[in-house]
Amino acid sequence: MTPPVVAVLDHGSGNLRSAVRALTRAGATVRLTSDPTVAATADGLVVPGVGAFAHCMAGLTEIGAVDLVREWAAADKPLLGICVGFQLLFEAGHEHGTTTTGLGVLSGQVERLTARRLPHMGWNTVAAGAGARLLTEPEHYYFVHSYGVHAPDGLTRAGRPVVVHTTDHDGDTFVAAVESGRLLATQFHPEKSDDAGLGLLGRWLRTIEAPST
Repeated sequence: MTPPVVAVLDHGSGNLRSAVRALTRAGATVRLTSDPTVAATADGLVVPGVGAFAHCMAGLTEIGAVDLVREWAAADKPLLGICVGFQLLFEAGHEHGTTTTGLGVLSGQVERLTARRLPHMGWNTVAAGAGARLLTEPEHYYFVHSYGVHAPDGLTRAGRPVVVHTTDHDGDTFVAAVESGRLLATQFHPEKSDDAGLGLLGRWLRTIEAPST
């Protein structure tokens, strides 16, 4: 079987080399590109990101990939968002007194966590939500962040409920990942999460061959 071709968007911020290596190990042929026309020819699309929401959104805008990601999501093509790439899929990010509009693929707001100790850095358990297909329990994944999404019971995609996975950290519960059709978005870093992360990436890659739901 021919390996699926996955485009990793290089918008100037992200754990790009680790993501490329992990996706390759999971079975993909990976194209790292900042050209939306090149990315549009792939079978799957990955939006990475580290750092500030506003900076990452500006980078995605600068390379002209905002419409690509929105249209990709609307067509339910295989889409993976990682860390701030996960956050960009929501309606807005609130950081340092500034609100930045996101992609609006998922309902919800990105805000500073209320945990007593920040950043949330290291391994933590993810509780799989009802209807999970891609995440399994018990698994630990690697997190590095101080911002996230709350209100896990009210998240939607185009008005329809999504599968939400959560994590608890030092008195705060937040969204660790979202599944919806062939969309997977993770606050944690699967590319840094050893066998658990590779297994998750492999299951997402298999959605490329599956029919849209």
